[in-house]
Amino acid sequence: MATIDELRKIRLQKLEAIKKAGILPYPEKTKRTHIIGEVLKDFNKLVKVEEEVILAGRIRSRRGHGGVTFLVIEDGSGKIQGLIKKDRVGEQPYQFFLDNFDIGDFVELRGILFTTKSGEKTIEAADYKILAKSLLPLPEKWHGLQDEEERFRKRYLDLIFNKEIKEKFILRSRIIKEIRNFFEKEGFIEVETPILQPIYGGTEAKPFKTHLNALDMDLYLRIAPELYLKRLIVGGFEKVFEIGKCFRNEGVDRSHNPDFSEMEFYWAYADHKDMMKFIEKMFTAVIKNTLGALKIKYENKEIDFTAPWPRIEYSVLIKNFAKIDIETINKEALFKKAQELEVKVDEKMTKPQLEDAVYKKFCLPRLWDPTFVIHHPEGSIPLAKQLDDDTKKLGSIQLVIAGWEIVKAYAELNNPVKQYENFKEQEKLFVEGVEEAQRMDHDYIEALEYGMPPTAGFGMGIDRLVALLTDSHSLREVILFPTMRPKT
Repeated sequence: MATIDELRKIRLQKLEAIKKAGILPYPEKTKRTHIIGEVLKDFNKLVKVEEEVILAGRIRSRRGHGGVTFLVIEDGSGKIQGLIKKDRVGEQPYQFFLDNFDIGDFVELRGILFTTKSGEKTIEAADYKILAKSLLPLPEKWHGLQDEEERFRKRYLDLIFNKEIKEKFILRSRIIKEIRNFFEKEGFIEVETPILQPIYGGTEAKPFKTHLNALDMDLYLRIAPELYLKRLIVGGFEKVFEIGKCFRNEGVDRSHNPDFSEMEFYWAYADHKDMMKFIEKMFTAVIKNTLGALKIKYENKEIDFTAPWPRIEYSVLIKNFAKIDIETINKEALFKKAQELEVKVDEKMTKPQLEDAVYKKFCLPRLWDPTFVIHHPEGSIPLAKQLDDDTKKLGSIQLVIAGWEIVKAYAELNNPVKQYENFKEQEKLFVEGVEEAQRMDHDYIEALEYGMPPTAGFGMGIDRLVALLTDSHSLREVILFPTMRPKT
């Protein structure tokens, strides 16, 4: 059996033969008259009128006998059988096709449509044309794409061979479209905020750092658009949203990728209770319009999105599943208890971080159907506002589905004095070695000092939502080109 290098050399020879024949192996365009999907839809009509069509696509298979060669060509809309006959195209052109065209090449076929005796819709070519010569053979479906890592590295091949993967990304596009449609109908304005930021903020995460030569200054890839979106609320916008890339220099696993798609919106004069009703409305609309039903399958188990969804306090969950009362226990005792429960913790962690580690191990995996986890402890989210009637708790929301955190939302802290104090505490933690701590943003504080109305904000990982709605175990299945370690 020939090696890949040997097969490539043979194809390079065929490329030279095509060029020597005075044929452009990579012409500028095609004279295609129809896409294959259109032809298949209107096939009987086109056959009846004997209309000549020109189709284009990649050769996916070919078989020949005597003076007849059958092939299957595929474009982005579908597949169709092609027929090339020696007595129709001529002996020399027929032999030229046999000698120099391979599976994987892109071709143009001009001819009449008909149905074979076996019922196969077919185009009989009166002429053919090379559109692009492939130099590498396509891998065998069941042998060349078994390696999952290779599938992600060479997504282009994954898309060629795995139709269900392609369908996932088509559905991803529809989901994002429906999200946009929903927010536009609700009166929100889509905006764009800086990806390169002088001060990263909006959540607790490690950033990627770069340098702008023109201004001789360090910049960071944003970890979240939050602080800029809230500046727009200060500026008089009442409903804004953004869909875009964020970047966090952290771990890579089934639920995390260093660059990911985030959707955030901010709604002036709303609180966290308004937000929960709105989230239910949004999810209902998006899921119905994309999947057609509110009950879906994920990893062979049903998820029911029918609203209303349960609201459960964060502290109650931890007390129920981990048997820890986080409202009364101190940091030292919590650290010891977490160790006893074999939770991965270290001494540098803050009390909220210890609580979160316990929550993620004992509570998060037990929440399947959509559940709002509410009222995180004061101090756990530096940008969130305390409840008016219980200042030890925040007006916060975490939407959990199938053990995944899908949404983080809260009533935004709009008190500039309190926000400044929270940033000071975060700066202290950063100096002490907590790399994920938020940084002081004086410009944002100044913006708040001009006044920001009561506001509710929302952040959602698009990739996680798509993974759920496409029944995908890992984000790598729904990110076209996930971050991968280079092959050695």
